[in-house]
Amino acid sequence: MSGLSDALLQALREAVGEAGLITDAERMQSYLSDWRGAYRGQAAAVLRPASTEEVAAVVRLCAQAGVALVPQGGNTGLCGGSIPDDSGAQIVLSLTRMKRIRAVDVANATITVEAGMILQQLQEAAAEVGRLFPLSLGAEGSCTVGGNLATNAGGTAVLRYGNMRDLTLGLEVVLPDGRVWDGLRGLRKDNTGYDLKHLFIGSEGTLGIITAAVLKLFPAVRSLTTAWVALPSPQAAVELIGQMRGLCGDRLTGFELMSRQSVEFVLRHVAGVSDPFAETHPWYVLIELSDTQPNAPLNELLEQGLGAALEQGVALDAVVAASDAQVRALWALREGISEAQNHEGPSLKHDISVPVSRIPDFIERTDAALQQAFPGVRIVTYGHVGDGNLHYNISKPAGAEDGAFKAQAEAIMRVIYDQTLRYAGSISAEHGLGQSKRLAAQHYKAPLELELMTRVKQALDPAGLMNPGKLL
Repeated sequence: MSGLSDALLQALREAVGEAGLITDAERMQSYLSDWRGAYRGQAAAVLRPASTEEVAAVVRLCAQAGVALVPQGGNTGLCGGSIPDDSGAQIVLSLTRMKRIRAVDVANATITVEAGMILQQLQEAAAEVGRLFPLSLGAEGSCTVGGNLATNAGGTAVLRYGNMRDLTLGLEVVLPDGRVWDGLRGLRKDNTGYDLKHLFIGSEGTLGIITAAVLKLFPAVRSLTTAWVALPSPQAAVELIGQMRGLCGDRLTGFELMSRQSVEFVLRHVAGVSDPFAETHPWYVLIELSDTQPNAPLNELLEQGLGAALEQGVALDAVVAASDAQVRALWALREGISEAQNHEGPSLKHDISVPVSRIPDFIERTDAALQQAFPGVRIVTYGHVGDGNLHYNISKPAGAEDGAFKAQAEAIMRVIYDQTLRYAGSISAEHGLGQSKRLAAQHYKAPLELELMTRVKQALDPAGLMNPGKLL
């Protein structure tokens, strides 16, 4: 049984059609748990509207009935933001049927798409008109535009193109009372007051439901080169990125830092990868240069920059990919880290950011604090150095019991977040707060920030029916 009244259930069925309503317990299961199995809830029903009008009708009906909605896209998040609670009274609102391209304006360099479009399909649609949509992340084959917007997704290209907030010009949003705000304007200049779209980007569905967006397109990449570089320390990474930025400017589109522990996990558990160097090194970066011109002199720039770094001792060794296959092989070392760590038992994932200049001190002090408090934990540090975002993940000591390690999760988090606050950082750089970091945010965000966020929530969603229990 759904737990909804017969009248409401019938009205919802009429709003979305038989294809858009799921009440069967078995069919609902994939919507009630995240992809890692870390979060699980219950729901009265799953609704899959096929249009903005259907979304608006559902929201109006649920607002009148006092039923909470949990918006969901590809369900690829890491913080449980799209999973309902255990009450069985909430409705999951899946946007995955809304995946149309509404418009492509090549001259304006924009594309208008619905929230359920898969990110990879958006990238392919841009490529078909000779353009680039640059957001790129590990889940791009299954995550949706709506989820990317709801969490202000980042990924590997933020260094050059910015995160989802920077890539968005306009939104269409169904408000908590069922009205539709049409902000689908492809304008780069619109100085007419509050920029409302920024309220909804990063709000994790707590203020309304994003149904479509106008997104920026960029010239297609026609030249690309990639290098794998060994470094003595994170400080060397900060020095190297400064040198490469000065030399290459916006051609520097990727700069990914990885600890040796991260790479060892990949080499141990991911098939088909190999160490580019005969010797081991404490740290590595993957550097990518790209250009819109074919046959751009990227290899020459890269070799010039790396040559200087090797002479100065900033870099210890380097290899430049000589083929597309080698490029894919180098990226596999970076992109395989999260999967590989899962094979080492439970892992505690922390997605933090600090100013780029403070990354070395943060890593040194936090590593030391953790090893002193929790001897033997294995620290898996990797991330996007150019924007200060580190995935600072902790695996259990070799041979330790899973239960004992999990019992330390809260204390380990405190050490990491205390250090993050000390370095004027954020406890969530790109994953959002969801339900996993909601309580931590109450402790680490300034009281005035929390007050202002709460006031916004109350102004737009006074009944608290939009994704309750998330973010705030």
